[in-house]
Amino acid sequence: MKLIPATPLMTTVPGVSRRQMLQRLGTGVGALGLAGLLQAETPVSGSAGGPLAPKLPMFAPRAKRIIHLFMNGGPSQVDTFDPKPALEKYNGQRPEAADLKTERKTGGLLKSPFKFAKHGQSGLEISEIFPHLAECADDLCVIRSMHTNIPNHEPSLLMMTSGETQPTRPSMGSWLLYGLGTENQNLPGFVVLCPGKPVVGPALWGNRFLPGIYQGAHINNSRMDPGRVIQDISNGGVSLTAQREQLDLLKQMNELHLDRRGGADNALESRILSMEMAFRMQTEAQEVFDLSKETKATRDAYGSGEFADGCLAARRMLERGVRMVQLFYGNGQPWDDHGNIADHRGKAQAVDQPIAALIRDLQERGLFEETLILWGGEFGRTPVSEGSMGRDHNNHGFSVWLAGGGVKGGMAYGATDEFGFAAAENRMHVHDLHATILHLMGIDHEQLTFRYSGRDFRLTDVHGRVNHEILS
Repeated sequence: MKLIPATPLMTTVPGVSRRQMLQRLGTGVGALGLAGLLQAETPVSGSAGGPLAPKLPMFAPRAKRIIHLFMNGGPSQVDTFDPKPALEKYNGQRPEAADLKTERKTGGLLKSPFKFAKHGQSGLEISEIFPHLAECADDLCVIRSMHTNIPNHEPSLLMMTSGETQPTRPSMGSWLLYGLGTENQNLPGFVVLCPGKPVVGPALWGNRFLPGIYQGAHINNSRMDPGRVIQDISNGGVSLTAQREQLDLLKQMNELHLDRRGGADNALESRILSMEMAFRMQTEAQEVFDLSKETKATRDAYGSGEFADGCLAARRMLERGVRMVQLFYGNGQPWDDHGNIADHRGKAQAVDQPIAALIRDLQERGLFEETLILWGGEFGRTPVSEGSMGRDHNNHGFSVWLAGGGVKGGMAYGATDEFGFAAAENRMHVHDLHATILHLMGIDHEQLTFRYSGRDFRLTDVHGRVNHEILS
């Protein structure tokens, strides 16, 4: 089964364009958006309710929504979730197995400055820098055998977000919107929270050749002010009724222009749909970012700081039907500790309590089992030193973890070599991770395709294997 582009198919009358027929039937873009809103509780097959209307998955899903906690910059696996006692035993030495090529010049093996301990009934080993998250050990599925293509930030960030090392493919969030739509027509289905822009920037959440309505909506979460987090979303001088009339007139003008161009201007269609979305967002967008509506107990559980606010805002969006939220740790590549790996402690402290609170909050609200959480960076770091205490980029082996959404908790899957340098057992490429995520969402990664430039494209390109061993 292949999903077709999100343009509705219909029989046309000779001499009447598809756009004119839609107008005459009273089902222009604005009405389609309204129909999608009214039918938001009823998933539809195909795209009769508009491009963002919820669509039936290909098979029964384990998860309905995703939050990607992106530790951009590359956290070190051997200092977080993949303990390696051999690093202490051979500290300073450089055996042959630890002589792999990475981006920069490196020295001997460097033991971790952090201690590991077993946690939960599962005995999952976690670094001391995550004391709160360690209490959720039995909910985590740590994949210790990840690997990717290139030890550079830009291509690896793109690989993790879009399945390609070049900025030419749609992001995973865009693919999910294309395949599944979103449950809330008053909010973007794919939201990216980042206080600024990471390396590469908007290409990480772009739609590329998919229709523009599927691109991610970037929100700067450095100051979670509901009145300013989305600029110019409301008009204090014009009523909603008057705005609706203005938008309808503008829509008609745009559609006439589109008809004259043969109805084949994707950019213009995207702008029409975006304006409809912006109009609908006035009713809900500011409320979802108003964290003051949460109880003091909830705010205290998440803690303070922009990442904590991002986690809480993400939960508020997910429970309101947003399909995917991507939360970046910060601007640039903050986990990129070339100078001193001990600096990981401060970054872990900023994310540890909020993530643990998010897991518990989702569980208490009955959302955890249908929400897939992904934690990790674009690659890992070397077990050998850069300078005296830093670590270089490492694409050969690294860790991510999943939780909720149909994965087994309290387990470590796969393994790196003795020193934590390269994936050795049950190796899992980013393409395999993407295939597994789509499977959990009820999508066959080989069937979710879009025809562009003469070929069928998909998130996993021509690769990817679903990892059934980590599924609950």
